[in-house]
Amino acid sequence: MVSSTSKIHYDIKAIADEVRRLVLKGAIGRQQPIYTLCQYIPPRDWIGVEQELEMSGYLLRDRIGDLLGRERWDED
Repeated sequence: MVSSTSKIHYDIKAIADEVRRLVLKGAIGRQQPIYTLCQYIPPRDWIGVEQELEMSGYLLRDRIGDLLGRERWDED
């Protein structure tokens, strides 16, 4: 999320980074719907996030894992 003095802009990369942080923390799961994020984003900011998701081709019913894409796993 990038802020300027008059308007906050939400970009999909910043949203995905925040989602990844929430998943790693265990606050949300990869199989939950994207609309679950509204619990972690202030209501005044949610509309901007929702618009960016829509412009990027995501639906609120899509899964959190869809935002994260394929992740690379290194062997232990």
